Amino acid sequence: MTSLTQFPSSPVHEEEPGAVLNWAYSSGYRDSEAPMQAITKGLPRQPKQDGHFAAMPYAKVPAFIPALRERESFSRLALEFAILTASRSGEVRGATWDEIDLADGLWTIPKGRMKANREHVVPLCPRAIRIVERCAELRLPGCPIIFPGVRGKQPMSDMTMSKLLKEMGQPYTAHGFRSSFRDWVSEETNHPSDVAEAALAHIVANKTEAAYRRGNLLEKRRVMMAEWADYCEGKSS
Repeated sequence: MTSLTQFPSSPVHEEEPGAVLNWAYSSGYRDSEAPMQAITKGLPRQPKQDGHFAAMPYAKVPAFIPALRERESFSRLALEFAILTASRSGEVRGATWDEIDLADGLWTIPKGRMKANREHVVPLCPRAIRIVERCAELRLPGCPIIFPGVRGKQPMSDMTMSKLLKEMGQPYTAHGFRSSFRDWVSEETNHPSDVAEAALAHIVANKTEAAYRRGNLLEKRRVMMAEWADYCEGKSS
């Protein structure tokens, strides 16, 4: 009997149930095809993924912010900055000092760091500016990263914010605060949908509309983000 170690290499992939056995059958190493029904029943059921991130209800955000500020760390500053700017955690973790313009209150993220591969300008509310200024006070010599990780001059891990939320007893994700912001805009304000979508750096699905929308709605977004910051601070609009 020929051992498996003597078989020529199989062109099939491991993730195809029974494919190896069927290849062995077609190559003369088995007398029958793979019993597919038995194989598939023996495999563990895979959980369905809906693609959604657990989001904190926006009504809970004003109470969460003071708890976030009880202690100071780069991870806490980064998470609050992400909430106030409605940015993706990766964009915040990778933020560098040369992207910040404190005089104009702007954060310009280069297209190479954006999901849509398009430069994104973020207006910074006063509290977001204060966070950046605090990070400057804590800045490690020669570190280009605003929110460095434990390795000093490298960005913090993508699990850092998730770990922080877990330690605080929150069953939500950092990315989910973008949904919190979007729900707040829709349910509590009169800001147009396209302004909110621009703040989230979402791509305009309608190609015709995208072709005619050449502005970045910056000033309208500045007003909206200032109101969001006030809401997060517990201030009535």
